Amino acid sequence: MAYQTLQTEVRDRIMLITINRPEKLNALNNTVMEELDLAIEEVLSRDDIAGAIVTGSGDKAFVAGADIAGFQQLSVDEARALSIKGQALFASIEQASKPFLAAVNGFALGGGCELAMACHLRMASTRARFGQPEINLGLIPGYGGTQRLPRLVGLTRALHLMLTGEMITAEQAKAYGLVWDVVAPEELLPASMTLMQKIVSGPPHAIRHILHCAYLFDAGQQAGYAAEAQAFSECFATADAREGIQAFLEKRKPRFQGK
Repeated sequence: MAYQTLQTEVRDRIMLITINRPEKLNALNNTVMEELDLAIEEVLSRDDIAGAIVTGSGDKAFVAGADIAGFQQLSVDEARALSIKGQALFASIEQASKPFLAAVNGFALGGGCELAMACHLRMASTRARFGQPEINLGLIPGYGGTQRLPRLVGLTRALHLMLTGEMITAEQAKAYGLVWDVVAPEELLPASMTLMQKIVSGPPHAIRHILHCAYLFDAGQQAGYAAEAQAFSECFATADAREGIQAFLEKRKPRFQGK
């Protein structure tokens, strides 16, 4: 299948999905989201594909976040719909019956960090940086970040990252348990392929059951996602969010006033 914003290829029963908007640091827009949905469906429907690796093009970013320019005109209802759409997309990765691995080659911020967390495993290059900086826009994570980050790194660390908007290095992410391993940039894809080849060489039925059972403890997560989508959308009714988005686009520090 031909994509506008993705590059895909199958190697040894593993689909490599590369988000290809390097001029925008691979930021997520509607086209990327829609094509990711199609690529996930392709992975799950093809018998010759046993798993997938998701990465970003270029050497700067995995996915540097959502396309903030598209946020300026969002109404509260549109923001809620966007959050629900992103949550559903990333949940389809997390709930997939085949393993997905994020090969994080650079910035994984905002929606990019949420995409990486939706994958079952994560590998990072030494250039990788992780963060949920939505607070700097007067917003909160909206694609599942408030639910997955505490589960992966613990509540205290997750709250620190979300409340400060700070980035962490690849080595910090490994220490926190967010990524499995950190390798040199040139070793990222080979190491990711080696790990995935080891995984997909196992019995498919056992892999499927492990992926399913590992998330059963979190069966109540839908309530958390619904609350996140509602809160995410309500942020768009605030002057602080409008100021945060405008300041980002103008490359200046926001002046929040609590309105």
